[in-house]
Amino acid sequence: MATIWAGIDAGKSHHHCVAIDESGCRLLSRRVANDEPELLELLTDIRALGDEVTWGIDLADGGAALVIALLVGHDQPVHYISGRAIHRASESYRGEGKTDAKDAAVIADQIRIRRDLQPLRTGDETVTDLKILTGRRMDLVADRTRTVNRLRAQLAGIFPGLERVLDLTNTGPLVLLTGYQTPAALRRTGRKRLETWLRNRRVLRADRLAETACEAADRQHTSLPGEKLTAQMVHTLAAEVITLNRQVGEIDKAIEARFREHRDFEVITSMPGLGVILGAEFLAATGGDMTAFGTADRLAGFGGVAPVPRDSGKISGNLRRPRRYNRRLQRVFYISALFSIRHCDESRRFYERKRGEGKRHIQAVLALARRRVNVLWALLRDGRRYELTPPTARAA
Repeated sequence: MATIWAGIDAGKSHHHCVAIDESGCRLLSRRVANDEPELLELLTDIRALGDEVTWGIDLADGGAALVIALLVGHDQPVHYISGRAIHRASESYRGEGKTDAKDAAVIADQIRIRRDLQPLRTGDETVTDLKILTGRRMDLVADRTRTVNRLRAQLAGIFPGLERVLDLTNTGPLVLLTGYQTPAALRRTGRKRLETWLRNRRVLRADRLAETACEAADRQHTSLPGEKLTAQMVHTLAAEVITLNRQVGEIDKAIEARFREHRDFEVITSMPGLGVILGAEFLAATGGDMTAFGTADRLAGFGGVAPVPRDSGKISGNLRRPRRYNRRLQRVFYISALFSIRHCDESRRFYERKRGEGKRHIQAVLALARRRVNVLWALLRDGRRYELTPPTARAA
């Protein structure tokens, strides 16, 4: 029975595929458009070369989504290999040049000789939707952060005293900046009228905000160059941040509604520190199928919270932080561990014990995150909610 390995160097508009046999000889090398008819024709031609075909690809979504869906839909085993791994492996092959054909050949050969690559699986619709929604949320939050930074820079250029006292992560100061941006405008309005203006726009603690803004205006009587144009930009940026806040709030509701439909919603959110957003990001990063990892240790390694050995010669016992891991999943584990320290006595005691052993803050939080992976793994395996007293302890 002839076995064939096919590597695909994926792109947005075109892919390049190379098929090799057991000896590594090329049987086919073809550039195909990212269209269903051409991809199906490629699949037919590759399957005609042997009895069994194993596929490898360097993208797991995006422009590779169509070809992956077609391969999985035709019961073809597909393995993912990262671009970094391909780049490093290319150094051991002849030639210094880089082409799509060479990358595809390297992918095919790596799929042929490696046994540690995980197959790609089609996730359920809920997880797919959560990937889309959480990705969109990350984009919106990044846009909001950039806009707030621009807003601070512009406001500091004409009214540094006001920029210093306003918390632009709250809605009230943003509403204020949509109407008043300069010291002179605030002085002309006065505290009482400003307070009324803010209350009419449903700003919380309008009296305190009006008093703070007027005090800052009283400390600056100098008009700076470009003040008029900059004030218009401050108004525009403040309105943009308000719009982004509203969009983030809307997508948070959509994430929660979709997340609640997942079978593990109650289990994941029962874990201290794992709320709706972080829980949804956990499913988006892992695919929701724990059997793909096999053990809690592999999940911790994928999430970047398990140290790796760095031994050489007579030196042993050295550990270092991993370099190959899922950044989004590590963020979920780390931030949820921080939240659990605030709200869970067990997590706080564990963190304080690690700090007492001489570990730095980040080391102690990572140690807690690693321990929490074991707990979360067990909960998902058993399908039960988190409890301070495990069932086995109660039975004893």
